[in-house]
Amino acid sequence: MQLEIGKIYDGKVTGITKFGAFVELEPGTTGMVHISEVANTFVNEIKDHLQEGQTVKVKVLTIGDDKKISLSIKQTVEAPPKKEFKKDFKKDFRDNKSGPRFSKPISKAPSAPPPCRADAWEPKRSASSSDGSFEDMLSKFKQNSEEKQCDLKKIIDNKRKSGARRSGGK
Repeated sequence: MQLEIGKIYDGKVTGITKFGAFVELEPGTTGMVHISEVANTFVNEIKDHLQEGQTVKVKVLTIGDDKKISLSIKQTVEAPPKKEFKKDFKKDFRDNKSGPRFSKPISKAPSAPPPCRADAWEPKRSASSSDGSFEDMLSKFKQNSEEKQCDLKKIIDNKRKSGARRSGGK
């Protein structure tokens, strides 16, 4: 039998590995179904979907120059219907009885970060996740981030200066 790409054949599962299953289409002709082509759902264990000796319908995807045959089982069955996306989510938001989430308008971030100051260090305060509005939490995050970047910059500058002193003296 001459195999054709795109045609569907019946085959028998002859072996199962972690990455796929080997299917014999006719005596002496075996192809492989990759794990991603076993089912329309996520496949963690192939043995949950196939067993050795099972007869399956497979579609020939490719036939390589080295006679390796790539097969698919999922392309022989109809795909499950996709979940429908809700198009009018704004309407649902307006109908929400709790009202809008943000009462204050979101302000623009400053264009340039504040300069690093040596005397700007303050002890860290533990903040709970429900402490303040989103804007307050974002502002604290930006401030903490800027402080960390300043600290890293100082450390790197000090290492460069100390390295220059060591290498320059020899």
